[in-house]
Amino acid sequence: MDNLSELAQKLINFERESDLNDNEVAFGSHLSVERIHDIKSSNSVATSEETELLQRFMQSK
Repeated sequence: MDNLSELAQKLINFERESDLNDNEVAFGSHLSVERIHDIKSSNSVATSEETELLQRFMQSK
């Protein structure tokens, strides 16, 4: 996981600890499943708005 962004690592750990899948995170954060996949795989960098939505969702759980 060394080549993943900090957000991607947090998201992966959050899903493991919370027993959630990408669909549930996408629904809760109001992002598409495709964007969740891209962010987790570090294929693209999350925008500041996406980062805020994901962090807000992770803090709400």
